[in-house]
Amino acid sequence: MNPNALMPSGLAADPTALNALRYGSGKGNDKAALKEAARQFESLFMRELIKSMRQATEQSGLMDGEGSKLGMDLLDQQFAVQLSGLPGGLSEAIERQLGRQMASGDAASGAEALPTPAEASTVGRASAGPRQAGFVEQHSQAAAAVARESGIPASFMLGQAGHETGWGRSEIRHADGSPSHNLFGIKATDSWKGKVAEITTTEYVNGEARKVTAKFRAYDSYADSFRDYARLIGNSPRYEGVMDQLGSVQGFATGLQKAGYATDPNYAAKLSRAINTTLNLQRTQV
Repeated sequence: MNPNALMPSGLAADPTALNALRYGSGKGNDKAALKEAARQFESLFMRELIKSMRQATEQSGLMDGEGSKLGMDLLDQQFAVQLSGLPGGLSEAIERQLGRQMASGDAASGAEALPTPAEASTVGRASAGPRQAGFVEQHSQAAAAVARESGIPASFMLGQAGHETGWGRSEIRHADGSPSHNLFGIKATDSWKGKVAEITTTEYVNGEARKVTAKFRAYDSYADSFRDYARLIGNSPRYEGVMDQLGSVQGFATGLQKAGYATDPNYAAKLSRAINTTLNLQRTQV
């Protein structure tokens, strides 16, 4: 293993670097430098988010011992860097804000306008949007019930359901417009004996997106959709490796992609963002 892989640079590892970041982002109008400054600040926000989640785990007594805590802290730093700079993330909002201020000739105030970690958390909540918040609130009870039964974190299921349905905007529907209650895009194979909804969807063949007609499972309720998803992930040998990654957002998402849950080559990255959006929303609702 490369030892440098566990030592991310910039703000995720050293929050005191914020002052240097503020200064550096205001020195010129270099787009690459601006993008890097925004990415590093997002990594600080992600570090604080992961840290708060880790503290909840430590309070449960599951992570005793200084050695374990140090190892997990290093991994948290690595995850924070890996999750920053992704399309649609917080760094893009910070970059746009600084870009507008620098374009107006106010580069110095643009650098000073970089938010504190607490302000970044507020920006993160706002960027999630009312649709995501409403979706998570609508399905939280059903997800929590299935989480207790299956062991799959509710946030993982809510994030995946949100990604698969566009946070409720693109739910699979029957020909008459009625809901199929299928939140996870699970297809109806020959072994499925229940109701079916047939729609046109996008599949990736050799990395190329194509429109195809496919049959999907239909349920009587959203709760049934969560239960069927948990049975699929928990009982199928195909997803055995996924169930070993319930403590890691990235590991869970990557495991699903490797197991062939979806054909989108960027599925793991997109799913990770959706799950982290859900985690952030849940954190602010506590």
